[in-house]
Amino acid sequence: MNKSPKIVVLGAGSVGCFFGGMLARAGHDVTLIARANHVEAISKNGLYMDCQGFQEYVAVKAQSDYLPLASADIVLCCVKSPDTESVINHVKTYLNKNAVILSLQNGVDNAERITKLVDNPTYPTVVYVATAMVGPGKLKHFGRGELVLGSLGGKSNELNELSDFFQKSKIPCEISSNIKKDLWLKFLVNCSYNGISAIGQIQYGKMVSTSEVVSLINQITKECLMVAEKEGVVISSAEADQVNHAIGVTMSGQKSSTAQDLAKGKLTEIDYLNGLIVRRGAEYGLSVSANQAIYALVKMLEKNGINTVSQ
Repeated sequence: MNKSPKIVVLGAGSVGCFFGGMLARAGHDVTLIARANHVEAISKNGLYMDCQGFQEYVAVKAQSDYLPLASADIVLCCVKSPDTESVINHVKTYLNKNAVILSLQNGVDNAERITKLVDNPTYPTVVYVATAMVGPGKLKHFGRGELVLGSLGGKSNELNELSDFFQKSKIPCEISSNIKKDLWLKFLVNCSYNGISAIGQIQYGKMVSTSEVVSLINQITKECLMVAEKEGVVISSAEADQVNHAIGVTMSGQKSSTAQDLAKGKLTEIDYLNGLIVRRGAEYGLSVSANQAIYALVKMLEKNGINTVSQ
């Protein structure tokens, strides 16, 4: 890996801005590809990072076009799961053929979908961070901020270099020996928390203080584990309970990305979260009624354009 790599964040929402901002703060060459209002604010003042450990404006480049991809060594792909194919197809003519792509996305199949479209080395990356954009060029960090890297095609020395790179930039990073399982553990959390947070426009900590919601999370979890097993991923109930509990504690002030999307009247990733469980459940002949209910309610709110931002 280039000792002074050029990093491009593709789809710089709150997750992309957090990790891109952390890398820029560590002195790396970073370009955020973001929406025009964020680009204007960041270009003028820098990216404002209101983090648990610091609050400051971080100097980082920002653009709305895809030209920086031509010289990128590392691409952090942070686009929404429903947009993966369309965005990658659109940018592949710009993309440096030697660039490493890291999929920092929700869901379990984005890296696979990317590799079907481009030949670049692509690694699924599990993200644990609680963030939100609270204004043009302004990021709020609610908790955590670590990455788990892995390869779907066996071990890679490149992963060691990438992990060292992130850790030296003060981003905790581990290499997984079973990235598919780690992807499903994070996916389980997304299915358990995102939709409920969106429907109630409520933070995780408040969610889990309601016993009826905890019971619902437990049922969603059981259904996800049944589907995961059919997919060749074995997760114990104890492992599932541990990861679900940790999210409620370490990200108590966070509203899910699905909640943030609904509040802004935007389409969500629910088709690639609980919706995927519903589809796979039907394929395997499994009853996944709790996931079906969450999926249906979020789709209803999406369809009717409910905007709860002022509530």
